[in-house]
Amino acid sequence: MTTTYTTPPPAVPPAPGAPAGPPGARPRRRRGPLARVLLVLGLVVVVFVGAVAAVVGVAWARAATSTAGAVEFTRPLAVPPLAESRVEDGVRVFELEAREGVADLGAAAPTPTIGLNGDYLGPTLRAVRGERVRVDVTNSLDETTTLHWHGMHLPPAMDGGPHQMVEPGETWSPTWTIDQPAATLWYHPHLHGQTASQVYRGLAGMFLLDDPAAADGPAADLPHEYGVDDVPVILQDKSFHADGRLDDAVSFLSPVGPLGDTVLVNGTPGPYLDVTTERVRLRLLNGSDSRVYDVGLADGGTVQLVGTDGGLLPAPQTVERVRLSPGDRAEVVTMDPGQRAVLRSFPPELGVNPLFERFSGGDDTLDLLELRAAGTLEPSPDVPGTLGATDPADALDEADAVRTRRFQLAGTAINGRSMDMARIDEVVTVGETEVWEVTGLDDTPHNFHVHDVQFRVLDVAGRPPGPDLAGWQDTVYVQPGHVTRLLVRFDAAEGATDPTTPYMFHCHLLTHEDRGMMGQLVVVAPGEQAPSRIDAPDGGTHPDHDADALPGDGTGPRRLDPDSHGGH
Repeated sequence: MTTTYTTPPPAVPPAPGAPAGPPGARPRRRRGPLARVLLVLGLVVVVFVGAVAAVVGVAWARAATSTAGAVEFTRPLAVPPLAESRVEDGVRVFELEAREGVADLGAAAPTPTIGLNGDYLGPTLRAVRGERVRVDVTNSLDETTTLHWHGMHLPPAMDGGPHQMVEPGETWSPTWTIDQPAATLWYHPHLHGQTASQVYRGLAGMFLLDDPAAADGPAADLPHEYGVDDVPVILQDKSFHADGRLDDAVSFLSPVGPLGDTVLVNGTPGPYLDVTTERVRLRLLNGSDSRVYDVGLADGGTVQLVGTDGGLLPAPQTVERVRLSPGDRAEVVTMDPGQRAVLRSFPPELGVNPLFERFSGGDDTLDLLELRAAGTLEPSPDVPGTLGATDPADALDEADAVRTRRFQLAGTAINGRSMDMARIDEVVTVGETEVWEVTGLDDTPHNFHVHDVQFRVLDVAGRPPGPDLAGWQDTVYVQPGHVTRLLVRFDAAEGATDPTTPYMFHCHLLTHEDRGMMGQLVVVAPGEQAPSRIDAPDGGTHPDHDADALPGDGTGPRRLDPDSHGGH
């Protein structure tokens, strides 16, 4: 018998470093260095995203502010005094001094401020159409400033824009003739890059214009006794540090600028106004950096809107609310005997996505001012059915427009270019009517202000303007993603053009303006040429943008022929 032996294959030793295991077991794989790095990075990303989501969630919960019913109206409304003046050789002269101060703004401690002829804000200047005025502006601060006459028709050298700087210790004396209808205007600094800071700290005030022709017409029946039945209402939102200092920090999620949780009216926190007449005229001014107000009565009652930026409306409009973007003004008439009414800002419709809406103040409700009517009120005339003012639709006709200019607002630029004080962006010919199309390209609130001129709003997103935009405007909210069309005509202030001294056009959200959302225009006579560059002080250029790049979408910077802007 033969026996066969089967010899097993020789054992193969495991590779060096390989794990030992029972026969037939699958060897375990080790993660390589790259896999471990990716795993750690993935965990870090998950933790980071979770942390960001938590931060955004907390910020979202805290972003909306409501003071409805929570404001204790315990302080009488401060009414800025009328500025004193004198007449020299037929010129009415005002004096304003910018200086440091300390004010009680309702914070935990007194607040360091700056003001004009006082600690905070400035007096109300008042002049009559046809008067020649001079304002001696003395800078007693330790920083440069300017003073711009917002809404005023005047020569560019007197405008108080970024080029008319007033250094510490200097006095600037602009002089011009009042040549426009009765209106509620205001003044504020316009120092490039520092406007927001100086306005926030207190440099601002009203400038009221009277018109003898209007005083003899139906508008004479409107309330007109300053501080009694004709009252300035300057709205400014603030935040404070624990030691009382102003806090103008911008939230990292805010697409606009600082949004305060306290609203001051004429510098007064928690204000009330004792009303002694059957009608009271409130001259509303949005003097805030970034906040848009939607102002009405808390009980849903109506008011009579009688004026906007450029003056009186042709006829009063009955409205529930008036939207005011930064720089806007409106005049409303209200009151009933025995009434205690609260003026409230309701959540404004900003037209942006819900996230930006919330972080731009679009969900905020803010109580502003309590109106306390006496049990018996002195009689006041009824608000007249017509006010005798010129209808913009009668004064400016779109059929007369000779060109269209387009202005696209996005990021920190207009038409892709940030502010350069040495560059002339637009040249307009005196007396010509133009259509200006203004569009916000990013999903961010903006508005648009033009110096020297009052314009007619043709339409917003293809729809006719509402009552708050039916009158003369110099500032208009720009609904993101939609075109706002304006009809504009520049007249030569005091009969002279100036091809080398510019006016400004810009977003009046002051943080946006300071970051570069501003351009320059000059007004020239027919056939007159303007340079593309002018002398400018240091610090007037944003170097991260090409100063010589041509703007886009049909806007040409310097050529005067009508076809350069797309003719009609």
